[in-house]
Amino acid sequence: MQPAALIPWLDPETLIAAAGPWALLVVCFIIFAETGLLVGFLLPGDTLLIMAGLLSHSSDVAPNGVFGISVWWVALLIALAAFLGGEVGYYIGHKGGPAIFERKESGLFSRKNVERTNAFFEKYGGLTVIIARFVPIVRTFAPVAAGVGHMPWRRYSLYNFIGAMIWGFGLTMIGYGIGFIPGLGDFVAEYIDIILLAAVAGTLLVTVYHYFSERRKAKKAVAAGEDVVTDAVEAQELVLEPEVFEKAPEIGHHDSDGEHRPGA
Repeated sequence: MQPAALIPWLDPETLIAAAGPWALLVVCFIIFAETGLLVGFLLPGDTLLIMAGLLSHSSDVAPNGVFGISVWWVALLIALAAFLGGEVGYYIGHKGGPAIFERKESGLFSRKNVERTNAFFEKYGGLTVIIARFVPIVRTFAPVAAGVGHMPWRRYSLYNFIGAMIWGFGLTMIGYGIGFIPGLGDFVAEYIDIILLAAVAGTLLVTVYHYFSERRKAKKAVAAGEDVVTDAVEAQELVLEPEVFEKAPEIGHHDSDGEHRPGA
């Protein structure tokens, strides 16, 4: 006996019909939260984009894919969510200022995450806004760091748009393209309902795992007697200087002997 006979909502057609627009809304919200909210680093954005592309393939139970619309629209809406998330993250940093960093180490905030993000800006300048899209954690804190440091908004928004399109639109289409690999496309079409459930369960599990992992690190820091509170002075030290956003990426440097060396 098929599972769907015992539990009606497990029937593929019922599951896909119910999930459709809600599934896309959830995906877009998660992508928005990755850069629009400081807790977004807990979310598995890259994997989710690939899965969104795969789930956009048509099948007997989902003629237009799980989301019910063309993959082009799916990719564009995801890119829009990524762009808006980046804009909100910048606004939060711009309006909140250094005080946004005045927090206690927890599963939702870590001074080291901000320092890691700042290191990217020091190395790549304003282009970090684009590059960060492909670096977990950094993509969450980069918009806020740019806002706190008052990176010129027009330049930030341009880089944010480029990054959102390359990452959000690009990875979704790559996921869609993967579905054309011989054998894989048929597998996706046949088990698209199971893949949808696995994507939802996987997202929840990864998010919970990351949260408790960060909480465990924070507790260890407390037990070791480390300073786990970022005060006003320390928060100010985390603010990037305006020149950082203007600098060219450090792709290499020259030693005193004039020989070119790869950048660190």
